[in-house]
Amino acid sequence: MILSYASQQDYDNMAGMDAGTPAWSPSDFAAMGAFMEAFNKELEESGELVETRGLEAPVHTRRIGSKNGVPVVTDGPYAETQEVLAGYWIVECDSFDRATEIAARLGECPGPEHVAARAYADIRPIQESRTEPEY
Repeated sequence: MILSYASQQDYDNMAGMDAGTPAWSPSDFAAMGAFMEAFNKELEESGELVETRGLEAPVHTRRIGSKNGVPVVTDGPYAETQEVLAGYWIVECDSFDRATEIAARLGECPGPEHVAARAYADIRPIQESRTEPEY
């Protein structure tokens, strides 16, 4: 699984709002969309893409916790959270190294420089069964 991250500020910037960092231009956003479509299509054509999804902005998040055994629901965004999961790709490929190569290509995604400077993705194997953990 390849996981990408963003903040509410990033979502606001992509929507064209100046949220303490410069807003994305319509052409910035269009270039990112075109890159993602081509990236996903290439993975689909190679047979490596299982599923991919982008997630809504953190403002649309609900966190479920517990206090004294009672469920507690809190609406987002969360001031203490700098970043949240923005989207993911599940890929079926030959090796962990190949998944790393795929994720590294996300660094080619066009966008404002201040965004690219702090962008990253995590790659984590999906555990196939509960008897399979490797630590």
